[in-house]
Amino acid sequence: MKVTKDTIILDVLNADGATARFFMEIGMHCVGCPSASGESIAQACAVHGADAEALVEKLNAYLEGK
Repeated sequence: MKVTKDTIILDVLNADGATARFFMEIGMHCVGCPSASGESIAQACAVHGADAEALVEKLNAYLEGK
């Protein structure tokens, strides 16, 4: 899976549940909330004041290293 800023959070979590830690590390403790099922990484990062590019890079590095 290749993650982009437009990727829906739930799609990332469904691909690999261990990715939840990357969201939690930046204060997105609501990965199980209904918004996660329809919210893109960019949208969630905007709401939480997080860097979407940095999160996408971390997620892709993790997923590629598996």
